[in-house]
Amino acid sequence: MFRDRDALLWLEGLLHPRVSAEYLQWRDQLAQLPRPPEVCVTEVPLLYEAGSEGRFDKVVVITAPALLREQRTNVPMKGRTERLIDDREKMKRADYSYVNTGGLQELDAWVADLMEELRAARESALS
Repeated sequence: MFRDRDALLWLEGLLHPRVSAEYLQWRDQLAQLPRPPEVCVTEVPLLYEAGSEGRFDKVVVITAPALLREQRTNVPMKGRTERLIDDREKMKRADYSYVNTGGLQELDAWVADLMEELRAARESALS
């Protein structure tokens, strides 16, 4: 699929609107809960490429050097990354960014700190 640009564009044109609609429905359902979550998180691999960043209050980019990403996955990367916006550009556009070159404990600690910051910002905005 990644080698056939037209087929990929067709598939993305079919899937992206459906995925977006499902996300928006999920977000609306969360908001209707008696005790909605303070923060909800959605992973969007093609956020900037799809022009979807405006749907979110904050954007977080977590990345790693290409070689490290390849070592961490069993999925071939060739043909997938060439059409993506460069990570440095994504990090410039994001509200928060993290280069994940360490272990899971470091990443978990960064995410925990970020979640606390987001909760505090939400509380501050509500008061």
